[in-house]
Amino acid sequence: MVEKTFIPEGVEPPASQIGATIEALVGTIAARREAGAESYTHRLLSEGEDSVLKKVAEEATEVVLAAKDIECCMLVAQESAESSAIAMGQDEDAVCAELPAEYYEAVDHLRYEAADVVYHLLVVLERYGIGIDEFAAELNSRMADGERPSGGILLHDEYIQRGK
Repeated sequence: MVEKTFIPEGVEPPASQIGATIEALVGTIAARREAGAESYTHRLLSEGEDSVLKKVAEEATEVVLAAKDIECCMLVAQESAESSAIAMGQDEDAVCAELPAEYYEAVDHLRYEAADVVYHLLVVLERYGIGIDEFAAELNSRMADGERPSGGILLHDEYIQRGK
């Protein structure tokens, strides 16, 4: 197989907590390909493609809904602060010092749903043989030279498929 990625010469690859976490998760997903039917990941990898693709779409929708919940909490807090400020003759910023507990619960829910999307996306990549380095190279190749992490892996030009 042709090598699709490279690390520019003379630079050290970045060390990253999220990188280590994603790499560990990718390893776990790959290992579960050989697990039994009791493994949820195994079932996603071995059932028809619609199973895992529907999960990605479902989880992405849940991310959107969770983010909208946060926006709703912020809007309600702002409207409440405006009403209170008008009623008390005070500055709105002074009244709106704290967001409601529902806001923080919604943020936690968004984080949870975002993790679900990432997990299911990584299962899709595993299913179709796209390694984590190749995926990272795709992301890095979308950034300008000064934006990408030092030593970030890249795609060779012939594998960049913008708009094709």
